[in-house]
Amino acid sequence: MFTGIITDIGTIRTHEQRGDLRLVIGCAYDMDSVAIGASIACSGACLTVVEKGADWFAVDLSAETVARTAPGLWVQGGPLNLERALKVGDELGGHIVTGHVDGIGTLLSATHEGDSTRLVIAAPAALAPALAAKGSITVDGISLTVNTVEDQADGSVHFGLNIIPHTAAATTLDSLLPGRAFNLEIDVLARYLDRMQSLHSRPV
Repeated sequence: MFTGIITDIGTIRTHEQRGDLRLVIGCAYDMDSVAIGASIACSGACLTVVEKGADWFAVDLSAETVARTAPGLWVQGGPLNLERALKVGDELGGHIVTGHVDGIGTLLSATHEGDSTRLVIAAPAALAPALAAKGSITVDGISLTVNTVEDQADGSVHFGLNIIPHTAAATTLDSLLPGRAFNLEIDVLARYLDRMQSLHSRPV
């Protein structure tokens, strides 16, 4: 489990396609305190540490993981939002995040509102029922609050967020070009409610 509060920005040092995709990610974590087999959320995807050094760790991504995450994310030199898994007693500063990517969002616009930046992101129809104003959403591993929701004729949804300067500086949201793809994870409560509703709506 994670909270969506980013604690480091890592950099993909090497990208090697073996049977799976092996990434070596540079970071500022004290790797002596990170065990082999530990989970680290990398831009919203929960990945397992398979090797480590003083300032890096390695992870393996299956073809399924690569297919279900944002295109262009896992490139050499690319930045990643990092968060280590929760320990008992840690502060829950964001919301409960599993590190399972539910869909891919696309940035439609980024505009200044005071000192903040307002983002509008398009999400697929499958996620539309789980998005609500003042609800939580995880965008590339970052816990954020949904401000607005606009349903589209094709079933997809456009949702708005406001990014304060601290969040932009502490994450990869300092680079915001239209068309950028994001890993999205819906709130875990919304996931279970959607499942319950689908079961209740089945014909008897």
